Amino acid sequence: MCDNAAVRGNWWGRRRAHNVVTRVVLVAGIVGCSVSIGTPTAAAARPPAIDASALPGDGAPKPYTEVEAANPCTSTRTSPSTSTPPAQKFLGLEPAWQFSRGAGQTVAVIDTGVARHPRLPNIIGGGDYVADSDGTVDCDAHGTFVAGIIAGQPSSTDGFSGVAPEAQIIGIRQSSSAYRPKGREVDPNDPKNGGGVGNVSSLSEAVVHAANMGATVINISEVACGSPTMNDRKLGAAVAYAATVKDAVIIASAGNSDNKACTGNPGINPLKPGADPWDSLATAVTPAWYDEYVLSVGSVDLNGQPSSFTVPGPWVGVSAPGEQIVSLDPNSGGLAYATVTNQGDSNIAGTSFAAPYVAGVAALVRARFPHLTAAQVIHRIQATTHSTPEGWNPYGGFGTIDPVAALTHDVDTTTPLVKKPSSAEGRQVQLAVPPTPPAPDNTARNVALIGLGVVVVLCVLGYLASFPIVRALGGRRD
Repeated sequence: MCDNAAVRGNWWGRRRAHNVVTRVVLVAGIVGCSVSIGTPTAAAARPPAIDASALPGDGAPKPYTEVEAANPCTSTRTSPSTSTPPAQKFLGLEPAWQFSRGAGQTVAVIDTGVARHPRLPNIIGGGDYVADSDGTVDCDAHGTFVAGIIAGQPSSTDGFSGVAPEAQIIGIRQSSSAYRPKGREVDPNDPKNGGGVGNVSSLSEAVVHAANMGATVINISEVACGSPTMNDRKLGAAVAYAATVKDAVIIASAGNSDNKACTGNPGINPLKPGADPWDSLATAVTPAWYDEYVLSVGSVDLNGQPSSFTVPGPWVGVSAPGEQIVSLDPNSGGLAYATVTNQGDSNIAGTSFAAPYVAGVAALVRARFPHLTAAQVIHRIQATTHSTPEGWNPYGGFGTIDPVAALTHDVDTTTPLVKKPSSAEGRQVQLAVPPTPPAPDNTARNVALIGLGVVVVLCVLGYLASFPIVRALGGRRD
């Protein structure tokens, strides 16, 4: 453990503090973890400046409040397929494994806990901020799905594997929809009071704790959404500490707009394609918007198109598949493809499950290039994506991750990547005037036409000459 009191006093002393007033509450869900903080209004905004005095301490994880059961544990649908899952196939992971399998890397999953599973043998309990466990229980299934995508081991019985099957997982339970604060009435129609346990304060402590446990990669598939003036200084200080002091690569989901707590942000204005996207920000998403320290991930479908549910924002760095997900089932010990809800089966989907694909790639990169800093790992992942023609965009960032390219390409780390759409002027290119084509050689055509004309003339003359002969012989032409 480090001395956080000393760290708070000097590690970020030159940063200017920024005071904000709105309280944030964060609760985990199955396809995205977010709640609302006030009514968003478009305004030029940036994340608050890092305030070192807001950095939380790192004690032993313990429940943030006294809780009681609120909902039954999540039921899942077991996958009958033995083939390679579509999202895994989309990324083409097998060629990447000849360069790295994530050996020696420790990935912290700050989520709803990570259940012990036969295909997650290298799991460490990182603690529980919800109830009394070591973090290796998961009543929501969400955290186990995430951990399986990162480091689930392959099996001879099916084609599934995590991205970095030789990485180690730290399971930390920070939130759960299966519990609620004891005695609190829950209003499912109120995103501020919709049940569940977990908030930005407990998430902040979990980030510091994961970093101090030696995590080389931290995955946060949880978000809180709200006004750009929301008070998340503690979380900002935590991610800055983890990224700069402890050199951890932090991966966070971009958030889901189909969650009623998260409204979207404007896309690229075609009338102002080069405008700064921060100037039209309506909804802030934390910790994703701390993009100096966090790599935020949007979702794409299996055609590489942005998923309709991704919350767009100027912080989105890259994208990965977040639909048709198959991962480890905390209930059966096998694989799952859906959860069971009151409305029926719900396929596993969301930016929550795009993020761990990127966290897995970060583990692969760190294992292959151990000399790279966390910032350089993020730069390498962003610089080797399959980009869109317009360059960066607020739905998919710099493009969809390419594991093989991230492990093999020669990347220029001296040129910063700019999260700003290309301007119309920037996309204009002076095209060269094509050379005048040579005059065509029509000799063969002319000879053929002349020959055809001679034949036609002879035929006509012969036809006309036949009339006197026919009449003289008394013949009749029908």
